[in-house]
Amino acid sequence: MMELSSVIDDYMAKTTGLKKFCDRCLKSERWSGDVVLMVVYAAFDSIGLNYFNSIVPKVMEFEEAFVKNGEVNNLKDLSQLPHEQVKNIWANKRSWSVAKSVASYLHESGRNRGLNDRKALREWARNTSLEGWKQDPIGKIGGVGLTTYQYLRMMGGVDTAMPDNIVKRVIEEILDKAEVKMPTNKDLEFIKTIDQIATISGYRPIEICWMTWLVQSEGDKIRMEKYRDTLDRI
Repeated sequence: MMELSSVIDDYMAKTTGLKKFCDRCLKSERWSGDVVLMVVYAAFDSIGLNYFNSIVPKVMEFEEAFVKNGEVNNLKDLSQLPHEQVKNIWANKRSWSVAKSVASYLHESGRNRGLNDRKALREWARNTSLEGWKQDPIGKIGGVGLTTYQYLRMMGGVDTAMPDNIVKRVIEEILDKAEVKMPTNKDLEFIKTIDQIATISGYRPIEICWMTWLVQSEGDKIRMEKYRDTLDRI
């Protein structure tokens, strides 16, 4: 039997550069600090497509078509962009509605407090809670599940994790190797399990969460190696 912290160390050893990436996320600096792209990204990711092969390229395509030309400069612009204009890039109307609704809420809450988009996202994240997510204005938006909610919180500066299926599978694998029993079935309990693992191992919950994705193999490389340049971009 290996100690849990030793098992985590073995997995983490494969993810050189992970801390820097997570630091950027917690500083709301993903996607060059563009909150519009963070919201679009979280909304696109809500329907469970392949992260690197589907979601990231589509966000980049959206950036090229609407952000770089100045059509969408902020969350207000995003909240007013009809699906008809983006359906050639993103056909899923429900997840586009998520993007617009999240953008609208953050814009209005920021405007009322005199905050820019980045500060509005961070202010919202700072005042949210895991247990109260279903009562949160963003948690109440149709199509926003706990994973999307947690993703937005992380990009807003909260050190936490998501109950994504891949995250669960790898964490269960780790617990099995360490012969440790911790709850993983219910989403809220699972996130608290990652908090416990973080306390034991000395890594942050966000690092443990991202590690589970980046140690996945694609071809003859793990994602951390295959997509290292992309990670530096996003």
